[in-house]
Amino acid sequence: MKRQLPGLADAARDSRSEIPDGIFLVRVDGAQFRWHARKPFYLLRLSILEPKALAGQPIVGRLYCTQKAMWKLGWFLHDFLYDPELLVHEQIDEKALPGLCGVVKISHTVVRGISLINLDGFAPASQWEELSTVAAASSSASPSSSLPSSAPEARR
Repeated sequence: MKRQLPGLADAARDSRSEIPDGIFLVRVDGAQFRWHARKPFYLLRLSILEPKALAGQPIVGRLYCTQKAMWKLGWFLHDFLYDPELLVHEQIDEKALPGLCGVVKISHTVVRGISLINLDGFAPASQWEELSTVAAASSSASPSSSLPSSAPEARR
C-alpha cells in the first residue's frame, strides 16, 4: 500500500548540502552533551540569522570535549558571550546556551561516507558586519572565505 504524504520530499532533502562553506551569523538553538568513550562532545544546533538568503537554515555540528580540543570549546563559549561566571567555575549549563549569538565559520567534510559540518572558527556577533564584508571581498577574489587574521586562531 502506498501513501502520499505532502511535505515528505522537503523533510527528506539533505539541507546540509544547501549551506555553502563560509561564515554566518548564527543563534544557538540547542546544545546537548553526548558522552563517547574516546571523544565526548557537544552537539550544537545553530540557526542562521545572516546572510538573509539562508536565514532560518539549520547548522548542526560538534564541539569535542577532549583535552586537546578544549581550546575550541572555550573559544566558542567566549565569543558567543557565555556566562563568564560559569566559565570560571568550569561549568556548562546547557539551558544557558540557547539564544546565544555569534559568528561561525563552517566547512564540509566527508568521513567514512558521512557528510559532516566542521565548525572552524568563531567571532562575537558584534563583528558580523566587518567579517561579512571581508568574506564577501575574499570570496570574489578566491573560492574560500575565511575569518580575518585578527580572529583568535592562535588559541589552538
